[in-house]
Amino acid sequence: PGAARGAQGRRPTPHTAGGHAGVGGAGPGDPGLLTLKALQQIQQAEVVLYDQLVSPEILELVRRDATLVSVGKKAGAHSVPQEETNRLLVEYAKAGNRVVRLKGGDPFMFGRGGEELEVLAEEGIPFSVVPGITAAAGATAYAGIPLTHRDHAQSAVFITGHCQKEGKEPDWQQLAATNQTLVIYMGLMRSEHIQQQLVSHGRRAATPIAIIERGTTARQRVLTGTLADLAELAQQAVSPSLIVIGEVVALRQQLAWFGEQGQGQEAESGHELKLVSLA
Repeated sequence: PGAARGAQGRRPTPHTAGGHAGVGGAGPGDPGLLTLKALQQIQQAEVVLYDQLVSPEILELVRRDATLVSVGKKAGAHSVPQEETNRLLVEYAKAGNRVVRLKGGDPFMFGRGGEELEVLAEEGIPFSVVPGITAAAGATAYAGIPLTHRDHAQSAVFITGHCQKEGKEPDWQQLAATNQTLVIYMGLMRSEHIQQQLVSHGRRAATPIAIIERGTTARQRVLTGTLADLAELAQQAVSPSLIVIGEVVALRQQLAWFGEQGQGQEAESGHELKLVSLA
């Protein structure tokens, strides 16, 4: 696999030319969704610091002699602290390397890309940004779920399921509004709390929902049900997953197109588990 190439984690090698840092989005997983600009970026890079969400297929597209360094974070597993990622980014760039901080999805959508750019700016390191297709756009499209629809959702709201600093809660009253699609990144571990808050603030328990695992990849799986099923469905899902809540989810029955849609089985709660995969 691509992650095994290069001198993994080697110390920076001094260069005569000045270094440069690029922050780039690898998209939601399907290598076909990588932008041309992102492809150019990783094929010119001498060092690539990549996340767990970057697929092996995309890592295979990285310049063959580049150093690949995993700085990923994964729920419930050992991860590289953000401060260490910042340090490596600065150190490699100051040694004169063309460095790319490659992130799954889009670097500015819950990817802490802005924080890393702040560090680069403070250190006086030249940088650039290449946006990527975020999971909310890519995974829902591959699942046959339009984010907005004239009859069902006039807006879409993206939030993260991670707790905010000092335990601050989001505006649940606003998030529970009807006629909008709510997309939750990294929400599996707090699914029960999310379910309770949305229902208590007025969102119907019968609102359609979907959990999309490994969206846009050959292992994509889509679990569908209602908001009342969210906590139970989340126990069956694995990370990375995206939670989608709103009437537009019901359109998947007609619009699902990616892979082979299985009929699923009726679970004890009465909801249907539907699978999407590639043979």
